[in-house]
Amino acid sequence: MDEGGEVTGFEVGVVVPKRRGVDGGGGLDAVEVLVGELKRAGLIVERVHGVSDEFIKLAAPMETLGRAAAKLQIRKLTHIGMELPFEWDEVSAFVRQPDGSLFSWCERFQCFHQLIYGIVNKTEAAIPLKFDDKDFEWAVNESILDRMESEGIVKLVFPIHDEMKRKKLLKDWALNLLAFTWQPIDEIYSYFGIKIATYFAFLGMYTKWLFFPAALGLAVQLIDFGSWQLLVLPIFFIFIISWAALLVQFWKRKNSALLARWGVNYTIGLETGNKALDIGTTFGQTHTEHAKKCENDKPMEKEKSLFQREEWLGHMLRFRNDAIIFLAIICFQLPFELAYAHFYEFTESDVLKFGLTALYLLAIQYYTKTGGKVSVMLIESESNSGMESRADSLVYKVFGVYFLQSYIGLFYHILLHRNVVTLRQIIIQRLIVSQVLENLLENSIPFIKYSYKKYKTVRKKKHEKVQSTGKPIRVSLRVEKEYLKPPYAASIGAEFEDGLFDDFLELALQFGMIMMFACAFPLVFCFAALNNIMEIRTDALKLLAMMRRPAPRASATIGAWLNIFQFLIVMAICTNCALLVCMYDEEGLWKIEPGLAAILIIEHILLLIKFGFSHFVPEEPAWVRANRVRNTAQAQDMCSKQLRSIYSFKKE
Repeated sequence: MDEGGEVTGFEVGVVVPKRRGVDGGGGLDAVEVLVGELKRAGLIVERVHGVSDEFIKLAAPMETLGRAAAKLQIRKLTHIGMELPFEWDEVSAFVRQPDGSLFSWCERFQCFHQLIYGIVNKTEAAIPLKFDDKDFEWAVNESILDRMESEGIVKLVFPIHDEMKRKKLLKDWALNLLAFTWQPIDEIYSYFGIKIATYFAFLGMYTKWLFFPAALGLAVQLIDFGSWQLLVLPIFFIFIISWAALLVQFWKRKNSALLARWGVNYTIGLETGNKALDIGTTFGQTHTEHAKKCENDKPMEKEKSLFQREEWLGHMLRFRNDAIIFLAIICFQLPFELAYAHFYEFTESDVLKFGLTALYLLAIQYYTKTGGKVSVMLIESESNSGMESRADSLVYKVFGVYFLQSYIGLFYHILLHRNVVTLRQIIIQRLIVSQVLENLLENSIPFIKYSYKKYKTVRKKKHEKVQSTGKPIRVSLRVEKEYLKPPYAASIGAEFEDGLFDDFLELALQFGMIMMFACAFPLVFCFAALNNIMEIRTDALKLLAMMRRPAPRASATIGAWLNIFQFLIVMAICTNCALLVCMYDEEGLWKIEPGLAAILIIEHILLLIKFGFSHFVPEEPAWVRANRVRNTAQAQDMCSKQLRSIYSFKKE
């Protein structure tokens, strides 16, 4: 089939209420006008009636999406290795996605958004519209969809599942329990976009790597090494830190390889090594335009001073907000944490201890949710540049809340009571109770919300119906079922982050638990590996069956979470050294020479190992680096040719 004949499935839905049959006046029917405009924009429209709402499903021929992509000047990789603004007339020059499609899900969603929100009134006068008893005007150069959303006629615009692809992913991924850590990452990328695919790639790699410390931890826990027993934990500690440092570095390599395979452009900072999508303000900007802009927009001395003042003001605002969060935790949360740790220490019954832990985990949910809302309000006052920067700021603040809440009690048992047995019991209980409870809740709560909304919809329809036909009222349309499902959103700050915030937070807290207290309970890595194997499938099932299809987000890395994992490795070096001192210094005299000196030496060596691996292991595979260098050279060559041609033209 030719390029123009290829058609997407129905991927976007628009929800409007059903008409009540009330005449609103002499204007045109708003929904009929919207449907007509969508068709004129080149979209394929299908209208279906649900129990209480009407649904407009949208698909698009590839040419329609291609024209929208060209209008948006979306940059795509070409066969010569350069990224250029997309042109429909030169479609054969651009590289296709791993699944053979021309556009990724993120690009298609951008095009759909442009097509449906780009429908404006191009006439010379406002157009009167009506819906039931509501009359309003569609102003000149106004988006009809924005106007109908403000009037409450369009309830929601949301992505809908492709049923064929969804069922295939359910069979091959979510319900494939024998696959363990294997995942169809390319198919996940094609269906959900780069951000979700990157999360599952990280989760799969992290889980696979957990098998090594899990096997070693099992051996340390079960085997008696005799006279060598005193050296077992320090050796295990060295192995764990080296393992974690290598995990972070090899993840960076895998991330860059995935981006290269998916044809996603990214830039690498020379100092920080941070990667980010090359999108945003540079869309559609040629090299000559960029050079001209740089020449014309050189800031004057006053502007430089203004930029510096705004920069330092932004740093001070972030520091102030971070200090507010930290002091709030110290003043409000620390007493609660210490009280819990004290009662747990002196409670003798195991049943009461489990009950106390369960109540504690429920209580901190309230504290963290409140802390998250406060963090969102504080971020509004910061001068962050872009959505990703604001999201990272939220991640750091909320993780600070969780970090202190999750580990203050454990530090209490180590440093104050030096009770390693109690520490092991708490680690086991938290891993079992919290992990099992979270896996249960993250799938059951969306199902309960969906069932309740479906029940309310049917109940409301029954009350509105004047004459009963005798037929039961049921929600049978697939698109209506998806509409009633909860969105994949973060528990806090949904405007900055999607549901991956909670999933990454769960992983980070688990990583901190198993790393910072590894010497107290080496078997903990086995629990983490088993939990993560199930986490892969439960998260996949949640996305495919329990929630709406999430809108794609263009984030090419795990962002701030990578820095948090690196921070936890450094903290693990400190806490495990303290654990070794507590376990070897049973009298509490802190004088175990030369053992104490050996532990201090191990700490410094591990810090060197951790930071040494970041330079020893390259962040990019050699083939990715070679491709990037070649593409950069081609871009520079093309830029120089364009500049020479412009200069020659000016001389003539």
